[in-house]
Amino acid sequence: MFTGFLSIVIAGIGLMACQSASETAAENRSWILGPFQKELAVNPVLVPGDGVFHCPVRGEEVRWEAKDVFNPAAVVRDGRVYMIFRAEDTVGRHAGTSRLGLAVSDDGRHFEKMPEPVFYPDNDSMKIFEWEGGVEDPRIVESPDGMYVMTYTAYDGKIARLCLATSRDLVHWKKHGLVLGEKYRDVWSKSGAIVCRRAGEKLLATPVRGKYWMYWGDTDIFACTSEDLIHWAPVLNAEGTFLKVFGPRKGKFDNQLVEPGPPPLLTPRGIVLIYNSRNHDSEGIPELPPGTYTAGQVLLDAQNPTRVLDRTEHYFFKPETAYEINGQVGNVVFLEALVPFREEWLLYYGTADSKIAVANSPLKN
Repeated sequence: MFTGFLSIVIAGIGLMACQSASETAAENRSWILGPFQKELAVNPVLVPGDGVFHCPVRGEEVRWEAKDVFNPAAVVRDGRVYMIFRAEDTVGRHAGTSRLGLAVSDDGRHFEKMPEPVFYPDNDSMKIFEWEGGVEDPRIVESPDGMYVMTYTAYDGKIARLCLATSRDLVHWKKHGLVLGEKYRDVWSKSGAIVCRRAGEKLLATPVRGKYWMYWGDTDIFACTSEDLIHWAPVLNAEGTFLKVFGPRKGKFDNQLVEPGPPPLLTPRGIVLIYNSRNHDSEGIPELPPGTYTAGQVLLDAQNPTRVLDRTEHYFFKPETAYEINGQVGNVVFLEALVPFREEWLLYYGTADSKIAVANSPLKN
């Protein structure tokens, strides 16, 4: 009796988890990725742990992942899913110092963490930007020659700055500094997502009209370009300020802010970018609680990557489960990683800035 009842409850929750995706599918936009099914049987796939790390800046051991783990990047390498995740300790000011850990999975659902972070504030040239808030919210693509290129946010407790690092093995990283360069060193910037294409189970950074493109920002979304994936220049408007690609919309789910999600995909229809958004605390839509983070999708012109061709009218992903609604920051799903793996898209996301979960969609979608 109980088992049957439990099965009915789980099935009902599964239907609810797909509800927002079905809303998006009903828009009949053939370019949209998904719909995505949250994997309730295994979620959350990553939670805080008791790992200990000798912090070179503090000069002492810290429980580096004790408070929260969230907002991951992911890649597929040698038939396994590698996840770079943000972890917070309990001692740093600004809600804990963030470092990046590495976890590996054979099936994309069950992960084994490395005992220590692979990327963290150190006594190096980036300490001025990274301490004591830490390093946050990675996104990773692979270069054509097999180099992993990671964007991340450096936070000194006052200003968030978009930065970049590279690695050949996902363990040893070289920091390359500020994405926007010295001219914009004191400009708030974060969430850089580099345009890529799918090549089997790899997501390869790919030039668009002769240049690599990155979308960034966490109020409006802007763009920058590069010839080598290391040195970037912001796209400016006629007035010499950052060119806004798109922004929030009054009266819709994305009414307060928009922020890039996983690396955008170059497709035959254009560039598809999954983006995160927030419902305004006092002027948002009534169907969502104030401050709720949901996700939408936008189609950008591959001939002019700053031109919006189409955009979803409704969110396709929203907080529904207890661990998405309750946590460090309630009512948050924050999408940052999307990988092709064994005939599926696996979408990894942070839940309430506290844990990490996964959703899937058939690769044919």
